[in-house]
Amino acid sequence: MDEKKHNGTDRHALMGRVTRWALLAAMVVQSSLLILSCAKMGQPDGGWYDETPPYVVGASPAERGTNVKAKKVSIIFNEFIKIDNPTENVVVSPPQLEMPEIKASGKKIVVQLNDSLKANTTYTIDFSDAISDFTENNPLGNYTYSFSTGDRIDTMEVSGYVLGARNLEPVQGILVGLYDNLSDTVFTHEPFLRVARTDSRGHFVIKGIANGNYRVYALKDMDGDYKFSQKSEQIAFNEQVVTTTCKPDVRPDTIWRDSLFIDSIRQVHYTHFFPDDIVLRAFNEVLTSRAFLKAERPEPNRFSVFFTYGHDELPEIKALNFDAESLVVESNLKKDSITYWLRDSALINQDTLRMEMTYMGTDTTGVLAKMTEELELMPKETYEKRQKKKQKEIDDWNKKAEKAKKKGQDLGPYKEPENPLRIEFFMPSEMDPDKNITVRMPAPLVKADTAGIHLYAKHDTLWYDSPFIFQPVESAPRTFRLLGEWRPGIEYSLEIDSASFVNIYGQANKAEKKGFKVRSTDEYSSLLMTINNMSGKKVIAQLLDKNDSTYKSVPVVDGVAEFFYVNPGTYYMRCFEDFNDNGIWDTGDYDARRNAETVYYYSKSIECRAKRDIVLSWNPLAINASKQKPAELIKQKGDKAKTVRSRNYDRAQKLGIDMPDNLDKAARKLKKKEAKLAQKQLKQQKQTQQTTTNTQEQ
Repeated sequence: MDEKKHNGTDRHALMGRVTRWALLAAMVVQSSLLILSCAKMGQPDGGWYDETPPYVVGASPAERGTNVKAKKVSIIFNEFIKIDNPTENVVVSPPQLEMPEIKASGKKIVVQLNDSLKANTTYTIDFSDAISDFTENNPLGNYTYSFSTGDRIDTMEVSGYVLGARNLEPVQGILVGLYDNLSDTVFTHEPFLRVARTDSRGHFVIKGIANGNYRVYALKDMDGDYKFSQKSEQIAFNEQVVTTTCKPDVRPDTIWRDSLFIDSIRQVHYTHFFPDDIVLRAFNEVLTSRAFLKAERPEPNRFSVFFTYGHDELPEIKALNFDAESLVVESNLKKDSITYWLRDSALINQDTLRMEMTYMGTDTTGVLAKMTEELELMPKETYEKRQKKKQKEIDDWNKKAEKAKKKGQDLGPYKEPENPLRIEFFMPSEMDPDKNITVRMPAPLVKADTAGIHLYAKHDTLWYDSPFIFQPVESAPRTFRLLGEWRPGIEYSLEIDSASFVNIYGQANKAEKKGFKVRSTDEYSSLLMTINNMSGKKVIAQLLDKNDSTYKSVPVVDGVAEFFYVNPGTYYMRCFEDFNDNGIWDTGDYDARRNAETVYYYSKSIECRAKRDIVLSWNPLAINASKQKPAELIKQKGDKAKTVRSRNYDRAQKLGIDMPDNLDKAARKLKKKEAKLAQKQLKQQKQTQQTTTNTQEQ
């Protein structure tokens, strides 16, 4: 049996047992006329609920019609209907560069195609599950209308999933398109040949395809041209050429009595279209065009400039009302954020800084060129406000001193509060053996004397010098890392002498002492994962927490990923092919025909317990990527399927009425009678319209 026929009139004729009993019982008690005109249908005190989905009784042009010339499509239903968000949910294929008009009115849906019709082409209007009846929201189900401008209808389909390349999250609402032109450049030069849109599970079905060979792409279309024309657009592609095919198949169809009980399960014959397991991994390219974003002065002693992309040549600052020689320049690793520190106190107290900034930026032709931006920067808190705040502190002190004096106490004159260099430490009181200590300075340094840093380890009751390395962190300005030979179960003391660090404002640190302990190995688990079928590839394995965040990351060596000092808990795992061997995941580049680095998820959770060594094996290629990611980690949850609410069964039970088992035949007859009546009325309307047209022509 053809799948469309199953999804159309035949499916609606075979109503659920509850609905069939409700309709016939109501007929016996009240008469069919009363049912159709009941003003309180669906209310607890107004009779039986309407649980019958709407169905199509006619269309113009006829559904699956051929040699169609009209650009206006009318689809007529047996009852009043509505469409849920047609702009997002209804997809016309081939794609329409001029947006079609889609309206629902009464029992009719009208689609006006504004593009010219292509010759010998199958058109599909995919409503997905957006159609439901007007009163009770009973869904029609996935419905696609089609016609052809030629003498035949193309019926092949391909389907699959679009997932985020970085984390295999389902990508909702992205366009998926086909090309029969297999050229590598077609994606950037021509609109899609046929198109579909992914649902909340990232699933897509492209229908109405002619038998043949195609390439499949995905596109988050920002400008509505159905091709990859902006670097900011999310895309997906692969080198696979798909060939359409199909075969007869059978699947089970469950008929539910209500939300809890199954009425029956039957075998449904349908046409199975292939391929149905395409996986596209969507990514955003790195935006390499360089533009100035903003400048800000969050504190009086510094200002920062931000760009969309970095460049080795830092901006040139031409000061217009101050001396730029006193600036201390600090850049992040990507060089897309540059901070300028003001050393001169007079300059810090100056509210307005005016300057010209010359930098390398991308012009309208996409070429890097020198550009100039005039800037005028003020701090969030002006010098006057800071002085008022300082004066208030002095006044408050004087009042306090005056009160103390009356009590015979002398507090002395007001003194400026000490403002030493305050080192920020990132270290827990109990540290993992594979972690290190990080410290950060509040401003650039002019002195960093590592001889003033001491690390001691406690063995038995005595403290001994412990070796360490103190080095700057390249990716974070003013940040340092202290690496030690941490031994489990040992106590340590980190001590820093006063004035070991001095910043550009002459502030020196006070003496610091921080004690901590390295946790015992008995508190941890270890995990060894053998990763198969990835030989010859550079692979990075990552242990993940319940938020899909990386807990530990290690390279795979000789097919094994080793994770030590794992805190007890539930974890997950993924790995990726490190194409460029830089240890981090990298996105793709379409111009270079380079896909994002391929990510795989271990499909199960991993329970780690203290004092337990876990040994597992994993074949990342064994499961299709659309089924790899554990459901607990998926943030983009699929929408709940729209179904008819089976409320009549519950109502019958409350009324003490038993469900009869012999009403199938009568219910089918009733539905057929209703359908014939609606089709007859539609035919009469067409005849009347034709007679009127002929009369006007005469």
